Amino acid sequence: MEYLPRIADASLQERLEAFGAILIEGPKWTGKTTTAMQHAKSVIKMQDPDKADEYLETAATMPSLLLKGEKPRLIDEWQDAPKIWDAVRLAVDNSGGFPGQYILTGSNTVDKTNIRHTGTGRITRMKMYPMSLWESKDSSGNVSVRELFYNPSYDIDGATSKLDIPELIRVACRGGWPVTLQMKEKACMMIAKDYVNSVCNNDISAVDGRQRNPKIAKQLLKSYARNISTVAKKTSILADITASGDISLSMDTFDDYVEALEKLFVIQDIDAWCPAIRSKTAIRSAPKRSFTDPSIAVAALGQSAESLELQLKTFGFIFEQMCIRDLRAYTADFDSHISYYRDRYGLEADLVLHLSDGRYALIECKLGSREINDGAAHLLQLKRLIQEYNKNEKQVPLREPDLLIVMTGGSMAYTRPDGVKVIPLACLKD
Repeated sequence: MEYLPRIADASLQERLEAFGAILIEGPKWTGKTTTAMQHAKSVIKMQDPDKADEYLETAATMPSLLLKGEKPRLIDEWQDAPKIWDAVRLAVDNSGGFPGQYILTGSNTVDKTNIRHTGTGRITRMKMYPMSLWESKDSSGNVSVRELFYNPSYDIDGATSKLDIPELIRVACRGGWPVTLQMKEKACMMIAKDYVNSVCNNDISAVDGRQRNPKIAKQLLKSYARNISTVAKKTSILADITASGDISLSMDTFDDYVEALEKLFVIQDIDAWCPAIRSKTAIRSAPKRSFTDPSIAVAALGQSAESLELQLKTFGFIFEQMCIRDLRAYTADFDSHISYYRDRYGLEADLVLHLSDGRYALIECKLGSREINDGAAHLLQLKRLIQEYNKNEKQVPLREPDLLIVMTGGSMAYTRPDGVKVIPLACLKD
């Protein structure tokens, strides 16, 4: 298979030049191992069926033996033998912190009680997400997120998207799984369904060795998918899961299943942004329900590209998930994070993209062109609210947004007279 370069390649190379070891985390099937192998000079795969038992036995008795090999040495799915973490940390220490020695990959987080040291200063972490539209060659790449933030004179006018709405639906259903890019369209649409089945039938129990019911897991993902891009309460999702009467579930058990799915990087909720521009009771603080890839929601709902073409309102929520996925990928090396804003007066920003230096963008995700004016109005009103707050000299001023963006499923990018940038998702790149 041809290797398609990933945004993570540059980030991994930079870390190899600065740290003794790098941990690449993220959902399974995102290409972590394949990307790591482009930079490694020796590899050990802990889940190799011919050698797994031997590796685990070695890890239990003398894990340092598994670290022998040309550097950088890749240890894939290291979490199967958590002692490897401390062995790597010690090896880096003993070398005086020499950079570029080990790459660890894993598809779930590890209970910290199974390791003795955080690895701070020796092992750095980086996240890797499913493929963005730019990485899968579905985006024209005419607009750079980096340039939007770093170049005040950057001109986006006239940049065009490669995808219309039906094509956006197709790539959302396919998802950002690298394996799908080598498949025919009918086959690649089955990958996300298999992903969901694998998570529910196997991974959700294997993640920490606790047996969980696949039926409950599937129903939870389905209910979560019904509520994606909303601030649905846990009680509402729980009521939806148990509505049929076939499933009995307590809130504690619900929380346990959600925690397991978070460890697997399947669920990645969006936290609320709560600036002091309203009273605390006015600003919504519940998390916004979100998946790591839009195709998970499509598969959990049992939808298809054909059915979603007749349900554009539903696809609007899935489109927002695709925007989140791509923005995470494009800004991973900015140490960024994403939140949302919503208050009880109806003022909102679907997404707030924060950079580590304090800069941020207010973003509305609007699939169709008829919604652009409403999205822009929300962003401008929120900016004015921040400006009004800052007029009070007695208060610590808030930074005004650096960018106001309406992300669309349309065909052309442009800057409105009011300064709001209208950008099709499928013309973005990092």
